[in-house]
Amino acid sequence: MQKYDGRLVYQAHDEEGIIEIVDSDGVRALHFGSASRQSSMLLSEPDRLYSLYARTMMAFLLFKEKPVNILMIGLGGGTIARYLLHTFIDCKIQVVEFRRSVVKIARSHFGLPLDARIKIKIGCGADYVAQASKISAQRYDIVMVDAFDHEGMEPKVANEHFFDGCQTLLKDDGLLAINLWGTNKEQFHQVAWNLGRVFDWQSLYLPVRRRGNIIGFAFADRFPFPSMKQLQQRARRLETEYGIEFSDFVQDLKRNNAKVIKKVLT
Repeated sequence: MQKYDGRLVYQAHDEEGIIEIVDSDGVRALHFGSASRQSSMLLSEPDRLYSLYARTMMAFLLFKEKPVNILMIGLGGGTIARYLLHTFIDCKIQVVEFRRSVVKIARSHFGLPLDARIKIKIGCGADYVAQASKISAQRYDIVMVDAFDHEGMEPKVANEHFFDGCQTLLKDDGLLAINLWGTNKEQFHQVAWNLGRVFDWQSLYLPVRRRGNIIGFAFADRFPFPSMKQLQQRARRLETEYGIEFSDFVQDLKRNNAKVIKKVLT
């Protein structure tokens, strides 16, 4: 059966709606009942990050090269989690995913491995952060937030209360990376305002080229910021090591954060 200009290879329903897997031109994509791709994977190179937004999320490596403890709010097809496990042998990942059926799809159709380094909890990411931040037993190098459904971003992971909990869960030199939908201007500006207030305006925004996504980065109070020169040098090295366009990311960070980047980068 054809759907979204590709071949429908799987379809199911749960309490939250439709889940579809579509293969097209060697690329497998996860859909939640609309043409928008939630995750995508190159079938011939499943360990490589294929989608532009997923690669852009990896721009956090410009600031934190060797992540060890990672909290992910939202799993999707699990392509980012799979990449992190494949690339960083010492990393440990805690995932919170609302839909149990999405976890099953990540395992069965996107090859997310059964690995002792990744733990997955089924539940609301906002509730998890609120509860975990009260205990503060575990702190993270990176908190990654990617919580979308077919209608857009989940409001519970876009308010000040949620970001305050995320800040509590970060190490002193940790950072938050969040996938935002830039075409919804009102929502984007509200989320950016909430993020800025909580993180004392230590935040940068990186548009995904040729897409509507914008990746936001917010930094803990004592984050050791590099200079722009160091960032550019690091980008060239990382680009060679990982095959991801880090030099473009630095250019776009500089271009799109002109008013604040001098305050953030030394």
